[in-house]
Amino acid sequence: MAALAPWIAVAIFLLMFILIILDKWPHHYITLCCGAATLILVFALCMQSWDAIVQTLNVQSIFTPEFWHVTSEGAESSSGINWSTIIFIAGMMVMVEGMAEAGFFQWLCLKLAKLVHYKASAIFIVFTIMAAVLSMFIDSITVILFLAAVTVELAKILKFNPVPVILSEIFCSNLGGSATMCGDPPNIIIGTSLGLTFFDFLTNTGLIAAISLIAAVFYFWFCFRKEFKEADRQEIDPKTLPIPAEAIKNRTAFILSIMIFLIAVVLLVTHANTGLTVAFIGTFIGLITLLCNYKKAGTILKRVDYKTLLFFIGLFVVVGGLEKTGVLQQIAYFIADISGGNVVLVIVIILWISALASAFVDNIPFSATMIPIITTLASTQGISIRTLAWALSIGTDIGGSATPIGASANVVGTAVAMKNGYPIGWKDYCKYAVPATILVLAISTGIILLRYVVLGG
Repeated sequence: MAALAPWIAVAIFLLMFILIILDKWPHHYITLCCGAATLILVFALCMQSWDAIVQTLNVQSIFTPEFWHVTSEGAESSSGINWSTIIFIAGMMVMVEGMAEAGFFQWLCLKLAKLVHYKASAIFIVFTIMAAVLSMFIDSITVILFLAAVTVELAKILKFNPVPVILSEIFCSNLGGSATMCGDPPNIIIGTSLGLTFFDFLTNTGLIAAISLIAAVFYFWFCFRKEFKEADRQEIDPKTLPIPAEAIKNRTAFILSIMIFLIAVVLLVTHANTGLTVAFIGTFIGLITLLCNYKKAGTILKRVDYKTLLFFIGLFVVVGGLEKTGVLQQIAYFIADISGGNVVLVIVIILWISALASAFVDNIPFSATMIPIITTLASTQGISIRTLAWALSIGTDIGGSATPIGASANVVGTAVAMKNGYPIGWKDYCKYAVPATILVLAISTGIILLRYVVLGG
């Protein structure tokens, strides 16, 4: 029975994947049911392992000191349900709802609309670049929660379709996250495991991300140029729009919401130095938001998107099945076996296979699984460990952009759009994201091979 475990785990994952694509049932129902099937069929019946169930549910990690604070030498690791991610997202959702309740987003929308003269094309460019830059220093989940909400509010006022802007924000947020060590969870794991610094990433993957961002902006502009030009033709009379200051419902709450957001930014940017985990930051930010808005706390909590949180929980369990049965490890070893010692081939395989895997499974456990593989390749075949680290980082960070479930920002961004009446299905998402992902991966491959193989940089 134990031999069947990997096959059943893969079958459950594929079933979940197909049902999500069909989009006939709520996605959180699908992942929760498939997660339950993984616990019962894979762990209980096939593996007969209570330990696997406990480790995948991972509830015990919440009650350890390391869950809330880690030393500078350690990394925030993930096994099974990543409760750090769940708690962090929940805390940020509470913060965003608190800011919305204070009128912050409507105020910002009107300010930005005036700054870019109410042109949809200018809004697209500004928001896309902003998504990439902010994600270099702030977790992409927070960036998308903030920008997607602003985009929807702005679209309602100026009467344009927010979906193209949200799609570009999601993609460029993941791209910006690849530029620094604190920008994306896989980079934190890779950096702390291999002793790489913030500026190591900035001067290597940061350069790749900057060049790729230019290409990505041009690509999305080309895809949606007709929509933007049509929206730009609309005559918007600024005098008919409400004054930005009128959007502020409560000045005290407004100021407090901005202060809370700035505190969140500082904590996220410095958490690698302070040792405070994203779980601690999310909990702290959520609690102070509720305390500062104690009269509206019930309203804020009701508006939190619990369906997205449940979706993540089910997804983590299903991916945990692939992890515990060794499927992810087999993928990693496959890369080592077929490389044959060719430096170019090793780099290409690591980057593209990591990207392909990260498009469908959580890139956190995959990147953690890949680290010992690239370490072995570096020591036995004379390849620079840093070169392989950059290939792994770009592959896992960018590959996740290809599908709606490939990265946390994708799930959150599409959930915000759906919540506001703009559903983005798998077909529409992949139609634009897959070519963009291939384009950026091709550019990244060329830069890495040129810089580190041809020029020996």
